[in-house]
Amino acid sequence: MNTIEQYITAGLTYIIIGTKAVEDPDFVAEACREFAGHIIVGIDAKDGMVATHGWANVTDTKATELAKRFADVGVSSIVYTDIARDGMMQGVNVEQTVNLAREGGLPVIASGGVTDMKDIELLKPYDDCIEGIITGRAIYEGTLNLSEAQLYLDS
Repeated sequence: MNTIEQYITAGLTYIIIGTKAVEDPDFVAEACREFAGHIIVGIDAKDGMVATHGWANVTDTKATELAKRFADVGVSSIVYTDIARDGMMQGVNVEQTVNLAREGGLPVIASGGVTDMKDIELLKPYDDCIEGIITGRAIYEGTLNLSEAQLYLDS
């Protein structure tokens, strides 16, 4: 039993593949064939260029081009992290996040920079292509009330 199968069998709904997706796109396609509906690609980027290996290497690959590569192989969505904003409490990069979703052809889960309700409000109009929002620091810093954010998104 391979590693992905172990996770799926354990009841996890999605597996997120990051650096491996850049280095071995065929692996992602194979995973999508074997575990249809369970594969998400994590794209971390700085200034629109894909970063790998825990953000240590910024590649010459555009985030939008990488997303396009996976649009037709069965990837469920993209987790997009703007690494220049992640944990910085500077606001989410709405323009690049929406651009990635629209150009890449896959729904995106926005990550990196969410600071407060303003970021949630800026992303909500794009619920046709933004299917989720990841936040961390804003919650433990107390600048974003999770209940308020969820109620707003559900309305």
